[in-house]
Amino acid sequence: MTLPAPPSPTADHADLRPSAPPPRRSRLGKLRPDLGASFVVFLIAIPMSLGIALAAGAPLTSGIVAAVVGGIVVGTLGGAPLQISGPAAGLTVVVAGLIPTYGWRVTCAITVLAGVLQILLGLSRVARAALALSPAIVHGMLAGIGIVIALAQFHVVLGGSPDGTARANLHQLPGQLASLHSPELAVGAVTAAVLAAWPWVPERLGPVRKPPAPLAAVALATAFAAGFRLDVSRVELPHAAVTLPALPTGFGTTGLITAVVTVAVVSGVETLLSAVATDRLHDRKRADLDRELTAQGAGNVVSGMLGGFPVSGGAIRTTANIRAGAESRASTVLHGVWVLVFAGLLAGVVERIPLAALAALVMVVGLQMVNRAHIRHVHRHREFPAYVATVVGVVAAGVLEGVALGVLVAAATALFRLSRSTVRTSVRDGVLHVEVHGSLTFLSVPRLSRALDKLPPGEHVVLDLTVDHLDHAAFDTVHNWRTGYIARGGQVEIEEIHDDHYVRAAEGQPGAGRVGPTPSPRWFAPWWHWQRLQPRRGRPPAHPLVAGTREFQLRTAPLVQPFLERLAIEGQNPAQLFITCADSRIVPNLITASGPGDLFTVRNVGNFVPPRTTGGGAGACCADAAGGDGADDSVGAAIEYAVSVLGVRSITVCGHSGCGAMAALLDSRDADPADAEPADGHGLPEPTPHLRRWLAHGVPSLARFAERPAPTLSGRVPPPAEQLCLANVLQQLDNLLGHPVVHRAVEDGQLRLFGLYFDLAGAQMYVHDTATGRFEPVDAPTGEAADRDAAAEAAPPEPGHPETVPV
Repeated sequence: MTLPAPPSPTADHADLRPSAPPPRRSRLGKLRPDLGASFVVFLIAIPMSLGIALAAGAPLTSGIVAAVVGGIVVGTLGGAPLQISGPAAGLTVVVAGLIPTYGWRVTCAITVLAGVLQILLGLSRVARAALALSPAIVHGMLAGIGIVIALAQFHVVLGGSPDGTARANLHQLPGQLASLHSPELAVGAVTAAVLAAWPWVPERLGPVRKPPAPLAAVALATAFAAGFRLDVSRVELPHAAVTLPALPTGFGTTGLITAVVTVAVVSGVETLLSAVATDRLHDRKRADLDRELTAQGAGNVVSGMLGGFPVSGGAIRTTANIRAGAESRASTVLHGVWVLVFAGLLAGVVERIPLAALAALVMVVGLQMVNRAHIRHVHRHREFPAYVATVVGVVAAGVLEGVALGVLVAAATALFRLSRSTVRTSVRDGVLHVEVHGSLTFLSVPRLSRALDKLPPGEHVVLDLTVDHLDHAAFDTVHNWRTGYIARGGQVEIEEIHDDHYVRAAEGQPGAGRVGPTPSPRWFAPWWHWQRLQPRRGRPPAHPLVAGTREFQLRTAPLVQPFLERLAIEGQNPAQLFITCADSRIVPNLITASGPGDLFTVRNVGNFVPPRTTGGGAGACCADAAGGDGADDSVGAAIEYAVSVLGVRSITVCGHSGCGAMAALLDSRDADPADAEPADGHGLPEPTPHLRRWLAHGVPSLARFAERPAPTLSGRVPPPAEQLCLANVLQQLDNLLGHPVVHRAVEDGQLRLFGLYFDLAGAQMYVHDTATGRFEPVDAPTGEAADRDAAAEAAPPEPGHPETVPV
């Protein structure tokens, strides 16, 4: 077997040199991705624009006008450069209701006025306020519109004509099925079948990429109708492409204002939601929603003046634009240009399209607006009633009516939840525990009062308030009950988990007295309480660990049991070995925000990594200095198990301020400067032979501290005790590389070594930066530090050296 020749030294050195900047692209090179994306979106926009105009009963040219204006005008001015605007399905129902009432020319004037309103809202910078509407209501609105569209277009597919309302269409559906027109049904079936099967078609069809699904469906349905010479209705484009709007006269002011607000709101909300949703598909600058709303308003003004359909941002076309590789707003503008050229030169091609094909296309789009993922998401957040109410309201009454109904149901649901609080009473260790969960408001007072009044008098009661809100009425109920219960010889303590609502409200109240432990506004309240808990009167204090395990069993275990069950079945697969001190103040999972299964942890006095020796066991060199065998295999065994068996990808050594082991080492040096070995100094009463032998592993750290420049914390030189703690972290990293299993893994690029330091008093974590030799805060860095971190994360680790933690 012939082995490849090793790389030349020149190549090696070339790899180490900074890479040359990429060549600057020409204007055509920069425009090429946008050209391709604009053509893809143009192919989608033509059938969609015609289909939406057809579904609303508007002139078919109005859809083309709106697509051109949405591309050129909104694309040029918009705050979401990659968003494609044009006629959208969400406005179909609204426009379909306006045309029979006002006529098309007045509907165009309403579009212009809605655009002016959107411009004013955008200039007022209130776009973000539209996103405050519950997603359940927004998704319900779109789903209701989709159902109305699907019902109406199904009549066209069957060869009939839709009515003005969803109820009428549903009522007439049996008669329409009895008198269906087979050619239209066949064309619609072909269109729907192509749309359903298109996702399974390979991305490339021979030398060309597959066209967008809407274009393929309409093109194949048109070919099908032409090939079989089916007698079907086809698109008819009027000769007058521009219809000037007419000022509304003779109509009620209230109805016109409602129409303008409806078009503006539905168009604006759909636009803003589409912009926010599609922002997740790219890593460029986030959309300027106020500018986007203003641009949509300008687009509606222009579209209405030219007799076009109202425009709004569309998620389907925007997603296609981004996935096709668009890089700037040029793709948006160019797609409008292609639609304009097509409408001017190829109008005859459009007139060959069967109306049933466009109706089937819009019907499928309407059904897709009833999104199962949205339903699951809404149900998971317990907002399904508002979703259903909005859908029913839109289908039965209209868009604004449905949204109003959804808002009312959402408000009623929130009010109902505020009234729902759970009250449980139990006896533990001879003490009555009353646990209250939820929100305590005036609506919860009756239930809470009944539970408290049932408690027997003269008992020791602990009232555990795990509540996120406590209003005045609920506080008065709790406070008055507590005062009366104590007056009758009882004893009451108030414990609060989330926040100290009761304690703050009780300040200055008569009879407030002692309410229990100092409440904590944190999730770690149970152990926070036990740190400060005084022995309760009348009985000995409970053991903290027993009480803590009981707390875990009652509150936490039910939440984490499924996760722990999976870990029990799959076994452990931690990504990191974490070596830190046994100090009781250091909680590894707390300071690393990790959970079960994340860390393989080794803790010992001083966070030592005894160096591996060839004889006498790990740490034999230090054992000789300490005067005993001192062999220690526990840390070495953990390292080998973590790297060889568990396959961890990183090892972290974490020191901390105020370390007793480092203080003992410093005291031994100060007591006898000639003796570098630890003696009976600070914190080492006689006899402690095992501890003295163990601290001998810190002798190299003491020597490093004495011989090398002091490590710094963010550029400052810390006190000697902290300097030794920092030097100890660096020494243990060097000791790690003395273990062959670690050295090999680091050399192969499979393992990274990190150094951390925890300032206990400041609750600040520091990470060792090999580029500067300093310990820097782990907060998100900026400037050069950020560049170094990004480079360190992207590049493989340098063999044989500990690294900076990527933060």
